[in-house]
Amino acid sequence: MAIIVNLDVMMAKRKISSNELAEKIGITPANLSILKTGKARAIRFSTLDSICKALSCQPSDILEYREEDTDGK
Repeated sequence: MAIIVNLDVMMAKRKISSNELAEKIGITPANLSILKTGKARAIRFSTLDSICKALSCQPSDILEYREEDTDGK
């Protein structure tokens, strides 16, 4: 997938644990783990808003687009 999730990087910069962030934004630690590992297929804007508020960051600090290599390298 061309969307890279850097949530774990932002959490490390802010020195916040998964359980603490999950509690602050109102989702389960399991769902936060799915987001952190990039296995989520979607994210609600309300969840993204809550994450950005809790981590004092911009959406671009968490989500990144990288063009996929189409020639199989």
